[in-house]
Amino acid sequence: MTPALRKVALSMAAPLLAFGVAGLVTTLILLGAGDKPADFWNTILSWPENRNLVNILNYSAILYLSGLAAAIGFRMNLFNIGVEGQYIVATFAAAVFAGQAFLPGAFNTMATIFVAMAAGAAWAGIAGLLRVTRGVSEVISTIMLNAIALALVAYLLRRAGSREGQAIVTDEIPESSWVPNISLFPDSVTKFFGLGVLALVAGVAFSILLNRTRFGFNLRATGQAETAAVASGVDVKRMVLYSMLLSGAVAGLIGMPQLFGSSHQYGSTIQTGIGFTGIAVALLGRNSPWGIAAGALIFAYLTEQANPLGIVAGISPDIIAVTQGVVVLSVVIAYEVVRRYRVSLEQQEVAQALSEEPEMQEATR
Repeated sequence: MTPALRKVALSMAAPLLAFGVAGLVTTLILLGAGDKPADFWNTILSWPENRNLVNILNYSAILYLSGLAAAIGFRMNLFNIGVEGQYIVATFAAAVFAGQAFLPGAFNTMATIFVAMAAGAAWAGIAGLLRVTRGVSEVISTIMLNAIALALVAYLLRRAGSREGQAIVTDEIPESSWVPNISLFPDSVTKFFGLGVLALVAGVAFSILLNRTRFGFNLRATGQAETAAVASGVDVKRMVLYSMLLSGAVAGLIGMPQLFGSSHQYGSTIQTGIGFTGIAVALLGRNSPWGIAAGALIFAYLTEQANPLGIVAGISPDIIAVTQGVVVLSVVIAYEVVRRYRVSLEQQEVAQALSEEPEMQEATR
């Protein structure tokens, strides 16, 4: 096999191995629970209806932003576990600001997006400052900040919001500031979030920043070898702080598509868990823009297809959470196995080349 073909084969081996293992483990769990794996896979692998496809794309855009926020930290060897808290604080701040209508129409929308990014960055910056000034692990600080964010926003919502049915909500955003949704299918009432394009913009910006700028080079260098980065003149503490701020700013965008596309206000029934799911999506996508996009689509697809499981197949939708977790673990393990196999092959090639060199020198004499 030529080196080029072998490289392609190894790049395909990891995801194929991962999904094969994930499918096998899920099947064994279903058998152990007394469910029928055939009914499960028939339901999961059936082609979604148009409205379900739109739901998948909407959720994918949200998960993609969450995955990007986590990946920025991961590329720096920072474990920003606080994406959930940053998303909640930013969405609440954005909803309150937009509801006041300080600016007219689209200006209010654009200003709100900046407010959300600033709020998310500020909340993440607390953990960054603790890391660079006091040496506090960002894992511990961001986990604690998640709990603080939930309690703080709940308190502020009770003070600033009003009761609407069983929920407490902020003031509704003026209709002139709503972002029109995009109709993808004529027969589907469900539409794609207009601000779902933020996921595309953020993905392109992340790719350019990571691969085409000095900041991106310093970020990757620090994440791969901090000692070497310091020796080359990189200010690691500054990079840690900037990376946390950038990660929080992207986390602030997570709630914008839904806020301006459907809910138009922040309420106590806001969807939670998106930040934690984004961490899994980033791990599944190997912290690359294209990989995170694939991971977001997979998670969104599984989540949407889980809805009819109980009705059609009589299987608890909770099995999807198990499947998603198994997929992430399988991907991490599979990529490590393939990486070690690749290193082993390279070592064998080097050893073979070194052993053949004396023979070639002898033959030329």
